[in-house]
Amino acid sequence: MNKKLIEELKETLEKEGKSIEKELNTFAKKDDKLRGDWDTIFPNFSGGESGSGDMEKAADEVEEYSTLLPIEHSLELKLKNINLALEKIKKGVYGKCEKCKKEMSEERLRAFPEAKTCNGCK
Repeated sequence: MNKKLIEELKETLEKEGKSIEKELNTFAKKDDKLRGDWDTIFPNFSGGESGSGDMEKAADEVEEYSTLLPIEHSLELKLKNINLALEKIKKGVYGKCEKCKKEMSEERLRAFPEAKTCNGCK
């Protein structure tokens, strides 16, 4: 595979990875014990008065939390795949389909640089 293309895709992957980490940091914290795992921050409720305003705010925060969970999962998975692709670049095996072991097309990699499989095997 063309070294210039690999370098270009590496830069793309690194930028995308940093962007995803930045977005995850807005609502989740990285779990240092589990590599690549993020945890959406659950709202911290104070034990104050239980007025209707507090209950509505708490309900809104729980709803937002439940909305962010699948977003966290999706971003976490994409980041994991990006990191795997970067690791493959380091090892010199980037761009090979994990199923058929054939080289993936440039078009496939440009469209989806963290791809694990070629168009035929996906």
